[in-house]
Parts: sequence; structure tokens; C-alpha cells
Amino acid sequence: MKIVPLGFTLCIFLAVTFTLCMIWGLLTPETLHMHTAWEGWMPGSNWSLGGYLVGLVWTVVYGWYAALVFAPLYNFFHRKPRS
Repeated sequence: MKIVPLGFTLCIFLAVTFTLCMIWGLLTPETLHMHTAWEGWMPGSNWSLGGYLVGLVWTVVYGWYAALVFAPLYNFFHRKPRS
């Protein structure tokens, strides 16, 4: 598994998910918001444009972190035994 494609994939997945949650928060009552779930993981993100951009930066950080940890582990455990 290659780290770079996985990193970009995870960043985009997290950015889309974060954006959908922000849109959900704008369209639904506060009792259905997900902001409390994001606040602990993405300090500085909030309902402003600046807070949204901070959240997008965090999606990139977490996407690359996951790729840098997951891909080498996957490659290690998925390697074929030598014959």
C-alpha cells in the first residue's frame, strides 16, 4: 500500500465528512449537532469561516497521520512469506 495515495484519500474523506457535518449543523436544530464530537479532536474549529478552515487543516493533519501509521503497518503484516 502506498502512503501518498492513502494520505490524499484520507484527507479528502475527512474533509468531505467534516464539511457534511458542518452543513448538517446549519440545517438541523442544535440538539442534533455534531460539534461536540469535533471540538475535542479539532481545537479551534467552530461555526465561523475561520473555524471551518481550521477544521479543514485538522483533517489534513489527521489524514496524513493515519496514512503514515497505517500504510507501513499494513505493508508489514501483508508481506508475502519468502519461499
